[in-house]
Amino acid sequence: MSDATTHLLLPYILAAQAQKHVTHNEALRLLDGLVQLSVLDRDLTAPPGSPADGDRYIVASGATGDWAGWDLNVALWTDGAWLRLPPRNGWRAWVEDEGLLLVYDGAGWIGTTPAALQNLALLGVGTTADASNPFSAKLNAALWTAKTVAEGGTGDLFYTMNKETAGDDLGLTLQTGFVTKALVGLFGSDRFRLAVSADGSTFFDGLSVDNATGIVDQPRLPRFKAYTNYDNYVGVGTWTKIGLNNTDYNDQGAFDAANNHFVAPVDGTYLFGATLMYKVNASTTARMRGRLVLNGATEIRGSLGEISATHVSLATAIWLQTMVPLTAGDTVELHGYFRVADGYFAADHTSFWGCKIG
Repeated sequence: MSDATTHLLLPYILAAQAQKHVTHNEALRLLDGLVQLSVLDRDLTAPPGSPADGDRYIVASGATGDWAGWDLNVALWTDGAWLRLPPRNGWRAWVEDEGLLLVYDGAGWIGTTPAALQNLALLGVGTTADASNPFSAKLNAALWTAKTVAEGGTGDLFYTMNKETAGDDLGLTLQTGFVTKALVGLFGSDRFRLAVSADGSTFFDGLSVDNATGIVDQPRLPRFKAYTNYDNYVGVGTWTKIGLNNTDYNDQGAFDAANNHFVAPVDGTYLFGATLMYKVNASTTARMRGRLVLNGATEIRGSLGEISATHVSLATAIWLQTMVPLTAGDTVELHGYFRVADGYFAADHTSFWGCKIG
């Protein structure tokens, strides 16, 4: 029969043993040192100078002095001496100076944090995960960095997201106060989309890329083409705003047909062009001119043009084109002028167009 327990090697009190209290106290001393094992340090190879009763250490490899030969054992200071506690497979120890829980695997002390986590149902980092958000994190910064070639990696880094079918959604949701302000991804198709919202319910596509062709579209880009469906009469020597009462297209309603001008919906750089088609009234010596005007008063630099030769009715035309920076609310309109003889700017062929380019 053994004189000690199997796992903790606690001494048994034997039959007819003298001074049984000594054996009993030795077992209590071992239990006190091992139960709820917490060590001060695991990096020392020699005993500290002034240990306190009950201090425990995991002895580092290469131990010397009173700890010589005790590598990876638990050293307990009790009753004025060091007591050696050889670890067994499965012992757990809390390392106080590192805040780390270790387990003995039969060969050494290893961290209890697993090297791999597989098939977790929920994971919360700094917050609580739930069924709707099985992975949740509450933090102020996150980093993904490539494993370098020196570390056995490729130096590349890919973050892959996948959806089941083309009709499903795949994307990033960007929120303020948990109200969605932007969506980036593939929504309802495989076209790449960037959509924004003011209230989290109504969304506008700012960018759309056809995945089959790579062609980029800006569905909300302000752009228009307006024309007149009647002949605009203009007398001699007077700049006159051309009445453009119809549009071929008018994205975002930027052209105001009632007032015959374009209104900038946002700050930016805009490109404009116009065609002024001449129609004779009495003489083809009219000397037709055209220009674009900012806010009803200022001629836009680079937009002035004139035809000085003899005109041909419904054939002679001026083409204007320029770009200009605008502030939201600025207006741009088309003006016509005759320097020698009056005339008309012809219906259907006289037009004004523009779009935001930056």
